[in-house]
Amino acid sequence: MSARDPLPPADEADDEVAAPRGNLGARLAVATLRLLSGWPLGLQAALGRGLGAALWRLAGKRRRIALRNLALCLPERSEAERQAIARAHFGWLARSLLERGLLWFAPRERLKTLIEIEGDVGYAERAGQPVMWLVPHFVGLDVAGVATQLFQGRQVASIYQAQSNPVFDAAMRAGRLRFDQGQIFARSESALPLVRAVRRGAVFFNLPDMDFGTRDAAFVPFFGVAAATLLAPARMARSLRMTVQPVVAEMLPGGRGYRVRFLEPWTDFPGEQSDEQATARMNAWIEQEIRRVPEQYLWVHKRFKSRPPGEPSLY
Repeated sequence: MSARDPLPPADEADDEVAAPRGNLGARLAVATLRLLSGWPLGLQAALGRGLGAALWRLAGKRRRIALRNLALCLPERSEAERQAIARAHFGWLARSLLERGLLWFAPRERLKTLIEIEGDVGYAERAGQPVMWLVPHFVGLDVAGVATQLFQGRQVASIYQAQSNPVFDAAMRAGRLRFDQGQIFARSESALPLVRAVRRGAVFFNLPDMDFGTRDAAFVPFFGVAAATLLAPARMARSLRMTVQPVVAEMLPGGRGYRVRFLEPWTDFPGEQSDEQATARMNAWIEQEIRRVPEQYLWVHKRFKSRPPGEPSLY
């Protein structure tokens, strides 16, 4: 991280933002998040928008990647429209970073008043079989994680990107596990502990839409562009006879809070489709949700970093 590009290197983007460099920096970052968690949400939102405007100017590499992704995914929009989406996205992204403290430190009662639930949040409790929540990478992703612990009764299991800084990693784990209803496993670990947790009754909180390379992935369309997409959701749903329920988190303007939508479960996923066909169906659904609120999707990730053999880089 440098003064010229204050966000972490774009090719490190995962379901987390890379930790601050150095233990002192990490401690200061966590202390700042704890302090901000007590502020009115409207004030935090205003601060986040200001930080986003600064990052738009300073984080040149991330800005270029966001604009490239938007050009690939939304070619029907004008250049000016795509730039407006990207600029707004930086504001929402900065808000999500600052408001992480609210999710990690605010009292349970306050969070419940800020999170609006739509749909059948209790489906997993009644399903009588393993359930997977499909949760795309919108900036409010962590709000969905909190909602699954506050508004339903089953244990939640998920995978996260372990942070290189141990102080920030410990703070993240503590923040995500503080309601004693979740288990998180580092992406570098074997999948066996996760599978065992699901078999014991945990719901799998699955983040399916990032480029983790070509291993166990297929190139399927994402806005018409071949994107390396993990086949694990389809394979796991098939092997463990899981029902899949899509979940989408949305940040609301100003101090209005958040909305988490628990959508109609997919009882036929993957069904008779091949793993690749089911994965393409999943991407098509994610596209549909992105078109609802394009400013809040994680455009700063190199979604098309991996390419089919012989194809040049898109970045």
